[in-house]
Amino acid sequence: MTFSQEVREELAKNIPKARHCRIAEFAVLFFHYGSVEEKDGRLKLVLNCEQESIARKCFTLAEKTFNISVGLLKTDRLFRMEISDDEAVRDILSAIKRMDAMGCFIPDADHVSHQLVKTQCCMRAFLRACFVSCGSISDPAKGYHLEFVCQNPTMAAMISEILGHFEIEAKTVSRKKYKVVYLKEGAAIVEVLNVMEAHISMMNLENYRILHEIAGETNRRVNCETANLLKSVNAANSQIEDIEYIARTVGLSALPPTLQEMAEVRLEHRDATLKELGEFLSPSVGKSGVNHRLRKIQEFATKLKG
Repeated sequence: MTFSQEVREELAKNIPKARHCRIAEFAVLFFHYGSVEEKDGRLKLVLNCEQESIARKCFTLAEKTFNISVGLLKTDRLFRMEISDDEAVRDILSAIKRMDAMGCFIPDADHVSHQLVKTQCCMRAFLRACFVSCGSISDPAKGYHLEFVCQNPTMAAMISEILGHFEIEAKTVSRKKYKVVYLKEGAAIVEVLNVMEAHISMMNLENYRILHEIAGETNRRVNCETANLLKSVNAANSQIEDIEYIARTVGLSALPPTLQEMAEVRLEHRDATLKELGEFLSPSVGKSGVNHRLRKIQEFATKLKG
């Protein structure tokens, strides 16, 4: 199961306690999967979806919210939920704001009614149902990306607006005939999961982010230490080359006594650090003093070469 499927499964099992939140979720699910069939003036509500978890959520929401009997059928590829009671269907459509003032079904709504998402809890329910219906999230190991693929610009704008209510800034882009609302920052995606109350998935993502950041910090430190080590090795090699050049040409005795001692200690302790070299001198010298003497030796060698 992918991480996106895990999030969807967790959200599908979340059934709000408040009736108005259940209505908000059902309205979103109907927007994506629902239709109304009419025969002899009587209405039948139908929802078709491919995933069992979504079908189960639609079934539970309908029974708990409207206290009705619901039929759920499984075909080769789809789960089909039917509500055939005309009065119950009209009550449901009225509750999710899909009936006009004349009591007629509104078939071509381009978004869920804003009247259903006036409270913060209903906004959470709205986003939860949107993710179940049209959302996805990438595997954290491959990058951070969460998106809602919307059928039209109006629904995309509504999702962006509600995310903004929770101070989550999303971007929107066109993809073929769809509008896609997306986020690419790990912290923002964690916040979206928190808002939707996908707490298990949120903790899993947070754990991955922490491990990823620790690994990144470790790599940065290793790279820094490696670079410093290489720099020290190269500097030591250069110092030894200069000292050996002086010894071959004019001899180390040509150096002042302090520099001659420094040169001999450097040759004897080729892998020592500046601090260690200073401790081998008599009297001992600090790192800055060692560095000063080695720089003087380098200048002496440079003059000889010149």
